Amino acid sequence: MRYFPVFLDLDRQRVLVVGGGEQAAQKLRLLLKTTARLVVVAAEACPEVERLAAAGRIELVRRAFEPRDIAGSRLVIAAVATDAEAVAVAQAAAAFDVPVNVVDRQELSSFITPSIVDRDPVVVAIGTEGTAPVLARRIKAMLEPMLPARLGQVARVAAAWREAVARRIADGRGRRAFWERFFAGPVAERIVAGDPAGAHAAIEAAIEAGIEDAAAEPVGSVVLVGAGPGDPDLLTFKALRALQEADVIIVDRLVPKAVLDRARRDARRIEVGKAPGQPSARQADIDALLVREALAGHKVVRLKGGDPLVFGRAVEEAEALAAAGIRYEIVPGITAALGCAASVGLPLTQRDARRGLTILTGHATDGAAEHDWQALARPGQTLAIYMGVGAAAHIEARLLAAGIDPATPVTVVENGTLPTQKTALGTIGRLVETLIDGGIKGPAIIFVGAHPLPRAVEAVPLPAAIVQPASPILLEAA
Repeated sequence: MRYFPVFLDLDRQRVLVVGGGEQAAQKLRLLLKTTARLVVVAAEACPEVERLAAAGRIELVRRAFEPRDIAGSRLVIAAVATDAEAVAVAQAAAAFDVPVNVVDRQELSSFITPSIVDRDPVVVAIGTEGTAPVLARRIKAMLEPMLPARLGQVARVAAAWREAVARRIADGRGRRAFWERFFAGPVAERIVAGDPAGAHAAIEAAIEAGIEDAAAEPVGSVVLVGAGPGDPDLLTFKALRALQEADVIIVDRLVPKAVLDRARRDARRIEVGKAPGQPSARQADIDALLVREALAGHKVVRLKGGDPLVFGRAVEEAEALAAAGIRYEIVPGITAALGCAASVGLPLTQRDARRGLTILTGHATDGAAEHDWQALARPGQTLAIYMGVGAAAHIEARLLAAGIDPATPVTVVENGTLPTQKTALGTIGRLVETLIDGGIKGPAIIFVGAHPLPRAVEAVPLPAAIVQPASPILLEAA
């Protein structure tokens, strides 16, 4: 991220706009939403700028720009006609160490302005670092109908009640419970509906509930969340909601940073990843950690790659939580076999050809896993083998000894759905060679029984294909 997004306090600050044409007028329409003191320097001004000056909404200095005009300014915007003027304003701003935006000249600008959805004081800023302003406008168009017109009033009412709530609910845990009810319950609904009396009654009820929460023994909970195969866009809505509500996130090694970027920023994160052949957290320690954090009253998310119930050790963790009397929930994720197969276009089943799918592991606690190899070697099925790279020679030998056709196709997908995804194709008779030739070393799924379908062209994501999700508005307390 080259540009760091910030909201700058312009209250009673001097903001200089150089230029008086239509582009200057466009910038002034946005700046007039603030409480800044606006000064325009221009030898000529368009009718809209003249009207703003006549109404006393801006100060208009009718002459050419001079470097001294920048003195005392908090920001400078240059909406000028010539390259020479643009360079002169940019250089002067740099000399005074004042941030400058030169319209349509990103290389001369020290800041850029985002596309904005305005529900004052709630403001959504959308930036593309100057790379795709049309895309930013499309995203704005999608967000506009999703955010109620009175959303800003919800924030104003919250601000008006903040001190009273702090006095009446001294406990931080109770206050947080109150604000969760405020923004995600009948309070916000009544405000948005234009019902102040109903909102007031709902606020009083939420305060009483918050006081009761503060007085009660802290009761936490645990959500066992499947993070999917790695692509953050494959997270479920329920998983995203759990990540946004978590106080503590206990996360596995295979969960990529891109997934954690979707989580609540101030949640405490504890890594308990297991790495083959390296010192790792014991499962008993992870179970005890989950219990301890929940008993402290925290909302805990146990974040696992794939699906918690598919080689995710969810059974041990659920049993430990149940034994401690802790409420838990399991949120499924797209398991690695399904994610990897979809990412390479591999059919796991096919009418009359492959009538079954078996998911199995290549690794057990005491080494390579043993299975009913005779059953697995029968034709007409697909095998999806987790943790099988290190046991590839064992798997190959066992299946061949059980009578599988050596020409049975094998597809190996490493880091499926991630930018580092790698695919190797071969046969079960050459499984070890396939892994070596394909340079497969990391986390991978070995599919036995199918190759990917042919693709005429590579799939290319098109901006026009963006679809607005029919999802509820999530309101989060500051």
